[in-house]
Amino acid sequence: MIKKLMLASCLFVAAACSTVPITGRRQLSLVSDAEINALAVQQYQEVLKTSRLSSNSTQVAMVRRVGQRIQQAVETYFRSQNQQEQLAGYAWEFNVIEDKQENAWCMPGGKVAVYTGILPITQDENGLAVVMAHEVAHAVAKHGSERMSQGLLQQAGGQALSAALSTRPEATQQLALQAFGVGSSVGLLKYGRNQETEADHLGLIFMAMAGYNPDGAITFWQRMDARENQASPPEFLSTHPSNGTRIADIQRELPEARKYYKAR
Repeated sequence: MIKKLMLASCLFVAAACSTVPITGRRQLSLVSDAEINALAVQQYQEVLKTSRLSSNSTQVAMVRRVGQRIQQAVETYFRSQNQQEQLAGYAWEFNVIEDKQENAWCMPGGKVAVYTGILPITQDENGLAVVMAHEVAHAVAKHGSERMSQGLLQQAGGQALSAALSTRPEATQQLALQAFGVGSSVGLLKYGRNQETEADHLGLIFMAMAGYNPDGAITFWQRMDARENQASPPEFLSTHPSNGTRIADIQRELPEARKYYKAR
């Protein structure tokens, strides 16, 4: 009986898998795109409702300009792979939140927020493209869905999202915010190490396709490293790569990203 249950569990997990674009990594997927996108719209509107949106027209215009270029790059990439269906249900939005947090995120379905606190570190459009392409990469790699699936498996025994929302609405909505990385004061460091590395990889390609120099990722992360607390924990105790590891990984991936880069 135990063997049968273990076999059934393995078959269930194997069937509930999807593949990350570009890297080809297999990931757990217990939540449909339609479900996660609908939940993201709801959570995004709630965040905007309870936040102070920036009235700085220059900053807002820059964020939307960079976002739209990255959006076009992502759509071009998926068309080139005949995988347009991967972006079905996307309704892109780019908003700027007036807040000192050095933060940015992208929910499933292309719902993006950039906090004004990170703009002094990004410094210019190219630096902003590093951040926004990285965050968009989390969304198109379905990291939020993956984390939501893991949470449902751990906390609700693999219960369907619709059922979890019905029986445990508050806990499930909180799980969604955690899965999307919303509410963290270090939005860029909210995912696990594998997901962060994957988002760096995809983000470099998307920003390059959008006409931004991917080499700018090195200087951005060097600036981030200079700002971080020197007493940060060792990498093996952390949920994200150390900046040194991240920079080294990016340097290895730059030759591939440069192939997509054409300055505008």
